[in-house]
Amino acid sequence: MIHSSAEGAVVRLTIDRPERRNALNHDALEALDSAIGAALDGGARALVLTGADGHFCAGADLTELEDLSFTRRLRTMLDHLAGAPVLTVAAISGACMGLGMQLALACDLRVVTDDASFGVPVAKLGLMVDHWTLQRLADTWGPGAARHMVLAAQVLRAEDAWRLGFTQVRGDLAEAMALAARAAELAPLSVAGSKLGLDLLHRRLAEADYTAAFERAWASADLVEGRTAFAERRAPQFRGR
Repeated sequence: MIHSSAEGAVVRLTIDRPERRNALNHDALEALDSAIGAALDGGARALVLTGADGHFCAGADLTELEDLSFTRRLRTMLDHLAGAPVLTVAAISGACMGLGMQLALACDLRVVTDDASFGVPVAKLGLMVDHWTLQRLADTWGPGAARHMVLAAQVLRAEDAWRLGFTQVRGDLAEAMALAARAAELAPLSVAGSKLGLDLLHRRLAEADYTAAFERAWASADLVEGRTAFAERRAPQFRGR
């Protein structure tokens, strides 16, 4: 189901459910999370995530019920992968859809073959992905492409991934392993610390924080001052209250 193999300090994790194009069910989700933890506990300096038999991951296995418990468990696994203190590389070929896209988004870098295809077809299923996924989707693909995939259920191709910056290397698993091997020779504390710093760039206010700020502004004395100053044709004197 999930195979783990080490080449020096690089651990390759392979999703092996070819009968479902490597779509994940509950058991595979648990196995992948355990494999990530075992690799890190074992001293891996880089991780490469890939899929068997020509596909990365076609999403969640919808032949089994995908419910909120699955979604919540998926969130903790994605956080585990995204928070790994080492370089993580997604080696993508074939289908990278839905949950597969979430796995790719959780990795630091993506190596993509020319036959790869990408999508987040939640609108075809009546589902939604969490805000973390939408944020990373827009950060890596750009806002327009993110809306194209989510709101219009458009499938994008390897050329789009390259043109829009989603992938950093055009190549196969061997290219991904070589990239990870080079990174595994770098200073671990520098890599781990830099990942933390880069992750800070992607943090956004929670919706509740934004709503509170929105309501505070609309109830503020500064709003009254701004309108008054506009009417009186003078510069406003804002107090932050």
